[in-house]
Amino acid sequence: MANKHFGLFAKQVEEQMNKQPASILIADDDSNVLMALKLLLKAENFDVTAVDKPFDVLQLIERKNFSCVIIDLNYHRDTTSGHEGLELLTAIKKRDEHLPVIVMTGFSSIDIVVEAMKLGAVDFVQKPWKNIELIGKIQAQITIGELAQKGSRLAQENALLKSEGQLKRQHIVADSANMKALLTQIELLAKSDMNILFTGENGTGKSMLASYLHHCSTRNEQPFLSVNMGAITETLFESEMFGHVKGAFTDSKEARIGRFELADNGTLFLDEIANIPLSQQAKLLRVLEERQFEKVGSAKTQQLNIRIVSATNADLSLMVEQHQFRQDLLYRLNTVEINIPSLRERKQDIIPLAEYFSEHFCEKYRIENKTFSDKTKDVLVNYTWPGNIRELSHIIERAMFLSQNDQIEVSDLGISGVEVIDNSPEPLSLNSASLDEIEAYFIKQRLERFNHNVQETIESLGLSRSAYYRRIEKYKL
Repeated sequence: MANKHFGLFAKQVEEQMNKQPASILIADDDSNVLMALKLLLKAENFDVTAVDKPFDVLQLIERKNFSCVIIDLNYHRDTTSGHEGLELLTAIKKRDEHLPVIVMTGFSSIDIVVEAMKLGAVDFVQKPWKNIELIGKIQAQITIGELAQKGSRLAQENALLKSEGQLKRQHIVADSANMKALLTQIELLAKSDMNILFTGENGTGKSMLASYLHHCSTRNEQPFLSVNMGAITETLFESEMFGHVKGAFTDSKEARIGRFELADNGTLFLDEIANIPLSQQAKLLRVLEERQFEKVGSAKTQQLNIRIVSATNADLSLMVEQHQFRQDLLYRLNTVEINIPSLRERKQDIIPLAEYFSEHFCEKYRIENKTFSDKTKDVLVNYTWPGNIRELSHIIERAMFLSQNDQIEVSDLGISGVEVIDNSPEPLSLNSASLDEIEAYFIKQRLERFNHNVQETIESLGLSRSAYYRRIEKYKL
């Protein structure tokens, strides 16, 4: 035990020895005062700089960081009013508003002290000072100053993270009509607290749209926490999601806060929701129904104010039929179900997405931006994209390095045996086709011609928007 205590003591001593001493700047026109303060503060392991002119103070704080400044209020120009010291204090605060300044004088009234505090002084010392009192004030103000700087830095970091994470519509590539309509739907639903289930193939951007939903909601100032349900083992499910108290089970040496508690008042995104083990689904259902839970090892019930957004590429209805997913849980999750279209269903977005990824990776790797040849664009538009946006991103990133020119060719895509979908309408015999078949044929042909641009298709056909959509519905296009 004694060895353990000695080891802790030695560690503390080592930390103190390795810690840089706090830097103190002193300003006073009395050389005896400067000498006495230097001896006192150096004995307390402070790094001390002493000057006798206000001008020297301003020059020094522009070149070096100080932990604390101690200034006299009276100098050569006026030895009793304190005005020269107040001017110096004002000038210091203009240069560094967070720098702690302690004022010191032997000739001042209460009014001068009050004025100094109003101008930003953190404390006041009357000459002759008491050593212990002065050291205590300096150490206290250094600590407060460090905390203020840390708080300011954290606030700026949080603001930066928030601005970087704040998804806006213009940050999402959505030139196609179906994606524009989907974003509008998300923005409307975001104002509610309904649980949302995103479905769609792998790589369609479900997690990004879940984040966009959160940032459009009234909870956008609160946490958005994403959990990959496929990465949580069955044995750790309760601890990960609900947390545990210290000693709840073997090796639980510290308490743990669960994902639900961390996301309280915000949004919890449950990605790959189909991967939750059937044995754990009842526990999740209870939280969704009652908005409360208990940590593992605790009998204390905690209330929740949380929105649940989930996503899957699985057919949950089929899983319900196969008894792999609880129907009551599905009903809780899919108050609204939003299907994200695959990339081949939003062809108009493929080239803008490819150009976005090209610019992004060129900036990331600091290489010259590259364009796409017409043939490459045709291949990109007509490829099946089984991996959707994720696959497109990887292919463009690879092409940036495979390409030897300033233009990306088909060979640079690295997808030999390119699988292409032929969406052109099958030939139609005008002699035997009905009027409806002919009309459907020409509408589909125009859609392909204008790359599914609704407005251009409508104008080319000479139809009104309502007439166009009536025909789209009629012919199931």
